[in-house]
Amino acid sequence: MLSGQTCVVTGASRGIGRGIARELGEQGADVVVNYRSSEAEARAVVEEIEDAGGSAIAARADVADLDAVTAMCEEVRDAFGPVDVLVNNAGITVDRTFGNMTREDWDRVIDVNLGGMFNCTHCLFDDLLEAEHGRLINISSVVGQQGNYGQANYATTKSGMFGFTRTIALEMARSGSTANCVAPGFVQTDMLEQVPERVREKIVERIPLRRFAEVDDVCGIVRFLAGEESSYMTGQILAVNGGMEW
Repeated sequence: MLSGQTCVVTGASRGIGRGIARELGEQGADVVVNYRSSEAEARAVVEEIEDAGGSAIAARADVADLDAVTAMCEEVRDAFGPVDVLVNNAGITVDRTFGNMTREDWDRVIDVNLGGMFNCTHCLFDDLLEAEHGRLINISSVVGQQGNYGQANYATTKSGMFGFTRTIALEMARSGSTANCVAPGFVQTDMLEQVPERVREKIVERIPLRRFAEVDDVCGIVRFLAGEESSYMTGQILAVNGGMEW
């Protein structure tokens, strides 16, 4: 399905990013597994893709650092050529109620979640425009739609992805390339496991399907957006949240 396509997935050493990287590799893409500090985990993802017959490399870069991202993009082009698909998945949380949130807490999340999206998209923008089927896919969150207690910084970044996606979609349309956004609900990852059990129980009560998402629930949507079948869909926010938000 994605044979001959080069796909960059940021924050791909664990969680949703890891699942997306593996999914795109299974579809025949050359996959770039971006990571910041989890080198062993990133290389394990590469091995999983290669063991399944795919092609992948691990590429270290803090997405909040424009120089590091620029260097990574050159490394990617040397390995695989121009990029066809960029999945902006890297993100962090620094949770505080707003009264206790420091400017440092705010800036850290903004720099990674929004700044990282800008840096990666900016460095690969020409590649995506010139690709036969250029695809920009941003991974947001239901928190960007609903807000969430103690996550003013995180919710702001995830909501900001919506406006960015819709605007870039307009600018990419002239070349036939697309930009879309996936907004998952609460997904079974390490991040969710850190939430106390009593809080997780309350969250499940808010989900009409009465379960958390599996990583594969998100990966299938990303696979569709990365492929040719989604060529007439752009500027869209795809909610994968079990019915929490329409």
